[in-house]
Amino acid sequence: MKTLLYLPVLLLTLAVCSCGGQAPERSNTADAAPGPGQSAVVDDASNPNIVQVAVGSADHSTLVAALQAADYVDALTNVGPFTVFAPTNAAFDALPAGTLEELVKPENQRKLRDILEYHVLLGVYKSDSFVNRRNLGTADGRSVTVVVAEDRSVRINGAKIIATVPASNGIIHVVDQVLLPK
Repeated sequence: MKTLLYLPVLLLTLAVCSCGGQAPERSNTADAAPGPGQSAVVDDASNPNIVQVAVGSADHSTLVAALQAADYVDALTNVGPFTVFAPTNAAFDALPAGTLEELVKPENQRKLRDILEYHVLLGVYKSDSFVNRRNLGTADGRSVTVVVAEDRSVRINGAKIIATVPASNGIIHVVDQVLLPK
C-alpha cells in the first residue's frame, strides 16, 4: 500500500525536476484589453450564423444596429444553438416615436440588451414544433407565449412569424413586431 502512495509522489517530483523546478511563467492578462470576440472570425466557406444572416438582410439593418449598440453581436455569433425572433425594420419603425433612439444610448445598453435577449431562446425551435399556448423561456430569464392558429401560423406574444431562415448556429424566425417584456 505504501509503495502505491510513493509512486504518484515520485512521478510528481520527476515532473517538477524536469521543468527545472520552476513553475511556468504566467502572463498577467487582466491588464490586457480583450481581443475581438467570435464575430471577428472571418469564414466565407461555412453556412452563415445568425448575425451574418441578419447583416446580409436589408430588412434587418435596425436589428443589427441594435445588436451592436447592446454589445450582443458576439453572443449570437457563438455556437448556440439559438432561436431568434428577428423583428424587421418596419417592426422597429412601429415603436412609439423616440423609443429606439432612447434605447441605443450608451446609458441604456443594459435595457436594450434585455429586450434583445427577450427575442432569443436557447435551443432550436422550428415553426412546426411550436405547441399552442406553450410558454418558452427566453435568454433574459422571462418567457414568451406561443399561439398556433388553425392555419398553423404562429405568433409569439402577438408577433406573427412571417419567415424562417436556418443558420449555422440556430434558426431565425422573422417577426412583424418587436417583443417587449411586460
